[in-house]
Amino acid sequence: MDKNNNIFQKIQQLDRRYIYIILAIAIILPLIFPYNSETYTTRPAENIYRMIDSFAPDLSDCTTEEEKEAKALAHDKAVMLVFLHDASTMSELFPMELSIIRHCFERRIKFFTFTVFPTSAPIIDMAINEVKKAYPDKRSGEHYINFGFKVYSLFLPIILGMGEDIADAMDIDAEGRKVSSLPAMTNIKNYNDMNLVIDFSASSAGGMWIMYARPRFGVNVAVGVTAVMAADTYPQLQTGQFIGMLAGMKGAAEYEKLVDVFAMKQREFSSEILRKEQEPPITGPDAVSYAFRQARIGMNAQSIAHILIIVFILIGNVGFFVQKHLQKKENN
Repeated sequence: MDKNNNIFQKIQQLDRRYIYIILAIAIILPLIFPYNSETYTTRPAENIYRMIDSFAPDLSDCTTEEEKEAKALAHDKAVMLVFLHDASTMSELFPMELSIIRHCFERRIKFFTFTVFPTSAPIIDMAINEVKKAYPDKRSGEHYINFGFKVYSLFLPIILGMGEDIADAMDIDAEGRKVSSLPAMTNIKNYNDMNLVIDFSASSAGGMWIMYARPRFGVNVAVGVTAVMAADTYPQLQTGQFIGMLAGMKGAAEYEKLVDVFAMKQREFSSEILRKEQEPPITGPDAVSYAFRQARIGMNAQSIAHILIIVFILIGNVGFFVQKHLQKKENN
């Protein structure tokens, strides 16, 4: 066989720039033309969803919107969201943050945010403002409080201080208001009332909380981490130190689906419903905003890229061994 006509030899000599072009097209097209694919949820993501949802006030006896609002503002449960990352990991962590804030807004659950990273402060504002486009009636100081940036040296004193009095530990919010005077603090005192902390981080997520807050005050801790950090987090997840975890874009996609299936339809979590429920349409009156589908759309592009890479690896290896075999036959 003429080597110049050997297809396997041509594959081995293929300019890698063509491979990069194919991969780029495969990634870009699903982002421009999104499509529905099935998202399967896992127990760590479901655990976070179910705990947050358990904090929702019971509004079954309320007949007017005013009554619901008053009862929600007086409710004695809240969630703390801790942002500990910069823009480099927003592709994985930001969709998680959007989904959890959306969940809290939809179910009238109070939440607080803060960070000890200067680079995270604008990300908090971006996340809240993005979700508020769909919930323009939600007000800072009433439905949520952004405690803003606190210097890192105060991290441990804040963690321990919130076990006694959150308003005293935080003192002022990001807008310079006295925390103790804000309506959202009604009936919220310490970790007994804010009994879930979710730490979004690209590094050692949740470490400070499980070392100091959990053993001393019994606070529940969950984490949102990048995919490469998920393996480091599983030991704490398996021992129950973390009650749940969102791992990378896949974890964010799972939470997006849980919010669409349950919170947006005001129904309780059910594994049976989850198995039967279809993804919301891409277009039409029931379509979900692109902002709240970021992770699922990203997962489609990521899945195609992974499949292509596997195909290229298989073709490359087959071509290499066939070429070696042909060379061996010619030499003999």
